[in-house]
Amino acid sequence: MITMPPLSLYIHIPWCIRKCPYCDFNSHKSPDDLPEEQYVSALIADLKNDLSRFPGRVLDSIFIGGGTPSLFSAKAYARLFSEIHSILPFAKDIEITLEANPGTVEQQRFTDYRSLGINRLSLGIQSFNATHLKALGRIHDDKQAHRAIESARKAGFNNINIDIMHGLPHQTIKEGLDDLKTAFSHHPEHLSWYQLTLEPNTVFYKKPPPLPTEDDAYALEQEGLDLLASHHFKRYEISAFCKPNAMARHNLNYWLFGDYLGLGAGAHGKLTTNDGQVFRTRKPRQPNDYLNSAKDFLASVALVNPEELVFEFMLNTTRLQEAIPKTLFEERTGLTFDKLEPGLLKAATKGLLTINATHWQITPFGRQYTNDLQAIFLP
Repeated sequence: MITMPPLSLYIHIPWCIRKCPYCDFNSHKSPDDLPEEQYVSALIADLKNDLSRFPGRVLDSIFIGGGTPSLFSAKAYARLFSEIHSILPFAKDIEITLEANPGTVEQQRFTDYRSLGINRLSLGIQSFNATHLKALGRIHDDKQAHRAIESARKAGFNNINIDIMHGLPHQTIKEGLDDLKTAFSHHPEHLSWYQLTLEPNTVFYKKPPPLPTEDDAYALEQEGLDLLASHHFKRYEISAFCKPNAMARHNLNYWLFGDYLGLGAGAHGKLTTNDGQVFRTRKPRQPNDYLNSAKDFLASVALVNPEELVFEFMLNTTRLQEAIPKTLFEERTGLTFDKLEPGLLKAATKGLLTINATHWQITPFGRQYTNDLQAIFLP
């Protein structure tokens, strides 16, 4: 019998002041008159629609992503949280994360967000270098980056993630490491540190900027990992590093193959029914379609078959550094361990992971070749 996984809630705010040339997320230029109230109403109706098909339970975490969620006012979020809480119970220690763009915030807005119960901020800094910020098309400069972090602290946030990218156009190894060192000076609880990649359907993909050589990119990554470790940031996922007890609980639920409701334009969800079936949901991508009451909130809902479940479970859990209990596979998929074991044994013979009586764990070699490890489990 399947054990119902923890439940998280992802809320997507699809608007930005300006689309960055590297961004492949579902984001759209903000209209002059942002339809906050209409969108919040749609989010609530969307939630009720999902819960008419899938079981609700206690929410362990909420993550508001985008786009630029910090474009929305505290008033809009106050109404949203009140409505959600009237529908679903919140865990006593619920983690509520909001992504914020340093170019869209001021002290009072951060203070108001904190007063609503938002207790974790994820700041899209990307770099503290003014030249690199301009090359990335960011709307903030280096001064605003520093000011945003300082404002968040003054507002009472004691759980802050800073997003930093490396491998930027014309970036030297020293400049990449300097970004990390500058981030350390703000004493964040969490860092997301990842390499710039050129994704299809982006400006950078169509007109690639001059990026560092593979050798320089590799050298920067290795030196950066050493630097993070020396500053006591534990790497617990491919690009996630934290101080003790500061892992991103919401994201950890994704990687441990938990359930999550996905609300908002283009949002995705993964939900388990009472009989143990696992479904993937997707919402209409265009904001105008999402706000159109004549259209269904579910653009698609698909049952995940057993072969896909094995792959999706491994696609997520192989991102983690920690040992994964064998029992988690049966708990989260409803399948017996013999469905997973042949792939694990094959991966172990290649040195990509280790297995003992109760757990399996990715090796440093497996982390270097994570894509090859995941490919073993393709259906």
